[in-house]
Amino acid sequence: MVQRRDGVPREGGRKRLTAQDWADAALTAMGEGGLAAVAVEPLAARLDTTKGSFYWHFANREALIEAALDRWEQKSTEAVIAGLASEPDPGTRLRRLLTEASELAAKDPLEVSLPASAGHPRVAAVLLRVTRRRVDYLAQLFAELGFPPDEAHRRALLAYTGYLGHTQLAHAVPQTLPAGEDGRRYLDSVFDTLMAAAPEA
Repeated sequence: MVQRRDGVPREGGRKRLTAQDWADAALTAMGEGGLAAVAVEPLAARLDTTKGSFYWHFANREALIEAALDRWEQKSTEAVIAGLASEPDPGTRLRRLLTEASELAAKDPLEVSLPASAGHPRVAAVLLRVTRRRVDYLAQLFAELGFPPDEAHRRALLAYTGYLGHTQLAHAVPQTLPAGEDGRRYLDSVFDTLMAAAPEA
């Protein structure tokens, strides 16, 4: 069967792969085995294609890693923030963010595997951008709720470090976390703690 330059047959109905398909496959591999799991041949097998498809889209493995990390940043941070934009009340946005982010992180191994690869310069750079973006957004919500800037930032850091700890437990020892209705009450108590002594509106 004649192959295209991207490795996909001209016939047979197979979908032509995009750079995003490769980036998503690389993210899945990172979640399963860390940065070392991002290798062209295994990813090509996972995607049922050839290495030619990879080289159509990327110059090398580092370019794929960068694209995958950009994709993770968009999906795990920017898309989540954008999804809250239609909610006018900052308190409701904060509560939704804590709940939704905790639920998503419990299912996403990248929230644990990427920090474990922070020695890689590209991973370190995206982790720094993502952390700053997330903490700044949290600080913005606390500021909208009436906290002074320094206090808003302090509470944002507290919320984010709590999120990271919760995520680690959710992946390493999930049985230590409350589930179901107990889990919802626990997140409500976290929200109440973060909002303690809120100034009058």
